[in-house]
Amino acid sequence: MKPVVIFKNVAHEGPGYLGDFLTQKNIPWQIVNTNQIETLPSSILGFSGMVLMGGPMSVNDDLPWIAPVLALIQEARQADIPLLGHCLGGQLICKAFGGVVTQNPVKEIGWGAVNVTQNEVAKDWFGEIESFNSFHWHGETFSLPEGATHLLSNEYCQNQAYALGKHLALQTHIEVNVEMVQNWCVEGADELAESASSPAVQAADVMQENLPLHCFFLKKVADQVYGQWIKGLSV
Repeated sequence: MKPVVIFKNVAHEGPGYLGDFLTQKNIPWQIVNTNQIETLPSSILGFSGMVLMGGPMSVNDDLPWIAPVLALIQEARQADIPLLGHCLGGQLICKAFGGVVTQNPVKEIGWGAVNVTQNEVAKDWFGEIESFNSFHWHGETFSLPEGATHLLSNEYCQNQAYALGKHLALQTHIEVNVEMVQNWCVEGADELAESASSPAVQAADVMQENLPLHCFFLKKVADQVYGQWIKGLSV
């Protein structure tokens, strides 16, 4: 099988549990660092799937790697190569598909429930799961591109996920593990302090209460979602 390529945009936002999941399923994968623009592939056709991780930047920023990554997303769509986006990654897919990324009404950081939309597409992706406690770290939100189906929402962000065929975009983070949350609390300490007045922002110590248990249950959701996504991988 061709490898899955994972685009990493910042040092502390790697594939997390997704990497473990792919390894467990004997699916080869490799990481590309977008800030090393010379390492970006010239084509996506050598890969079975394309994954885009998160980051503190905006898809609307004038960064040198955004345009070539958007072009690779569009190439993947044309070639029917499955796309999977987490947070910023979901926003990149949105922009490449003709949608828009704007400020969310509030910044959302920490653990919080999300609800699965009641439709057949959502049932395909999430199975019998109706709601779950997910991890969030975002200040922007995406629209639904033309033809996309809404999958997840919560009280602070209406569009938490959408699917379009075998392509999946998540605003929320289902990939986090204990180490990632701990690292993000350190790396994002200034942002947490600046955003403390938001009703959807938790303090670092609150985020880390019962952290292994939170990640244990989130992993069950990730198993369901990632298990569905890999069904579309090209050989």
